[in-house]
Amino acid sequence: MTTRVWDYLAEFEKEKDDILGAVEQVFRSGQLVLGSSVRGFEEEFAAHHGAAHAVGLDNGTNAVKLGLQALGVGPGDEVVTVSNTAAPTVIAIDGAGAKPVFVDVHGSDYLMDTDQVAAAITPRTRCILPVHLYGQCVDMAPLEELATRHGLEILEDCAQAHGALHHGRIAGSMGRAAAFSFYPTKVLGAYGDGGAVVTSDDEVDTALRRLRYYGMEERYYVVGTPGHNSRLDEVQAEILRRKLGRLDQYIAARRTVAERYAEGLGDTELVLPGTAEGNDHVYYVYVVRHPRRDDIIEALKSYDIMLNISYPWPVHTMRGFEHLGYRRGSLPVTEKLAGEIFSLPMYPSLSADLQEKVISAVREVLRTL
Repeated sequence: MTTRVWDYLAEFEKEKDDILGAVEQVFRSGQLVLGSSVRGFEEEFAAHHGAAHAVGLDNGTNAVKLGLQALGVGPGDEVVTVSNTAAPTVIAIDGAGAKPVFVDVHGSDYLMDTDQVAAAITPRTRCILPVHLYGQCVDMAPLEELATRHGLEILEDCAQAHGALHHGRIAGSMGRAAAFSFYPTKVLGAYGDGGAVVTSDDEVDTALRRLRYYGMEERYYVVGTPGHNSRLDEVQAEILRRKLGRLDQYIAARRTVAERYAEGLGDTELVLPGTAEGNDHVYYVYVVRHPRRDDIIEALKSYDIMLNISYPWPVHTMRGFEHLGYRRGSLPVTEKLAGEIFSLPMYPSLSADLQEKVISAVREVLRTL
């Protein structure tokens, strides 16, 4: 049996009645688009973050893009972010018409090096976009101070940090708005695509609701800026609504998996995940480092273990972003990490027996390098 970095089938078997019940509820409701399930999930997700509003969207990429647009970010503006992220973060900035400006990350936790942000701010900077990566939060206090001093917006990218805490504050509560993805692998994942933006700003909420619905407030009439068809699906909303009540259980299970890895691999030469000061990690992925990463991944295939790299190509080195003018060596920590990091299997239903298989195989491979 192949061991993969993520699997949902065991979880589905356990929750099948509830998941299929959600589907039937929506199908019998008589309203398949922007109905009671979307409204209910929005209210509950907002409350979970201590926010006034949550706007359900079709995916996490558009959550970032529409979030930026709702904050007034557009052509000619610059957004400060990181290159050590999933490409959709940067694609969304580009989609809003803005220019991404990259800073490097810390080698210890792989998060935005906030000490570099001040130097990246120019008269064109409109927004800082911290990426709460791999399950923990960026150090937000310096960014909040810079945003206040320069009159900038903060949009948190929380796609990988559902439920993570930073000095007791939940991810998604520290900027003017926060973007979430509910892609199936996420800590809170749907059974398909989904996204949301959380905000306590009434104007941002209004703008988002227009943008996700073509720019309309009523059918067939565009009020202002033409928008998109970016609505969260009713079925996914109802599934997410039910799974939200189990989020703490999912996080606890992920932390148990992380503890088993720390116990089983802590005495090896692998660099295990570090938790930044003040953070409560939710372990969206379990990212480790080794200078012979590629050899390890290849060797583990003989044990029928298939791993993942998050992420093998820094965004600034991709051909699609050559126009930004970055060169190899411009973000040295990010580039070094891209050659060393990889993810071990991490999901709530990962059994102790299956995880022990992974730990034993990794230890054996490391002994034979």
